[in-house]
Amino acid sequence: MVLVLSEEVREATDAGRPVVALESTIIAHGLPRPRNLRVALELEGVVRREGAVPATIAVLDGRPHVGLDKDQLERVANEDGIRKLGHRDLPLAMAAGASGATTVSATARLAALAGIRVFATGGLGGVHRRWTETQDESADLGLLARTRITVVCAGVKSILDVPATLQRLETLGVAVAGYRTERFPGFYLSDSGHPVDWTLREPEQVAEVMRAQDALGAPEALIVANPVPREQQLDPETHARVLTEALSACEEEGITGQAVTPFLLDHLVRHTDGASLRANLAAVRGNVELAARIATAWAMR
Repeated sequence: MVLVLSEEVREATDAGRPVVALESTIIAHGLPRPRNLRVALELEGVVRREGAVPATIAVLDGRPHVGLDKDQLERVANEDGIRKLGHRDLPLAMAAGASGATTVSATARLAALAGIRVFATGGLGGVHRRWTETQDESADLGLLARTRITVVCAGVKSILDVPATLQRLETLGVAVAGYRTERFPGFYLSDSGHPVDWTLREPEQVAEVMRAQDALGAPEALIVANPVPREQQLDPETHARVLTEALSACEEEGITGQAVTPFLLDHLVRHTDGASLRANLAAVRGNVELAARIATAWAMR
C-alpha cells in the first residue's frame, strides 16, 4: 500500500477499533506557532479520551502518512515550506517527494483509502460568493460526492455562499444532517440562517445512517453538521460587520482564487481580536469529540 499507517492506527484498523481522521492544514496553515502544535496534541488527546485512536494525516517527503508521531506532528507544525495539499495535489506531491498538510479533500481521500470511516474537521469548503462570475468552488464538494466517509464539521465556512453550497451538496447527492439541531451551522456561528432537512441526535443514529449507506452502496459522504455551542460562537453582529469589511477589503486589494479564503479568515481573526479563532477552536474541539463518539458507535456494528 502507498499509505504509511502508524503502528497504532494499523493495529486499530486491523482490529476494528474506532479511529478518527484529523486534517493537518489547521496545524501547518491555520494557527500561529507554537499554538498550532499545542492544539494538534490537544485534539489527539480529545480523541483518545473518548476511547478512539487519532489519525492525523499529512504527506511527508512524498509519502502519505495516516497517523503521525510527536516528531512528525512537530515537523508539520514548525517546518517552513510545508505545502497545502488538496486531493488533486497528492500524486504531484508524491512524485516530487514534497511535504504538505492535507485539506479536507485530501484528508478524506487518504482516510478512505486507509479504511477510516469518520473524519473530524472545522468547516467545509464550498461555493464562493460571486460564483457566477468566478466559478470558484471548493474541491471538497466534488470529492465528498464520491467518497463514502462521515465528516463531522461545523457547517461550511461562513465567508462562503452558504445557501449555494447547500444547493450544490444536494445536487451532488451528499447527505447532510444537523446534529441535535434543525439549523445548518455557520462555522463561527451556531446558525447560518438556513435549515437542514434531517436531524440526528445520538452517535448511534449516525452509525445507523452509515450502515444504511453501506447497504445501499451509496458512494457519497455523510456530513454531520455540529454547531459550535451558542455561548462560544462569535457574536453574530460582530461577525456580520467584520465579514462585510473583509469582503470589501478583498475586492479592493484584488485578492482572487485560492488566496481569498486565507485572506478573509486572517482579516476576521485580526479584526475580532481573536474571537473568531476562539470560536473556530471551540467548534473543532466539539467536532473531534463527537467524531470519536460516532467512530465508537460505528465500531460496535
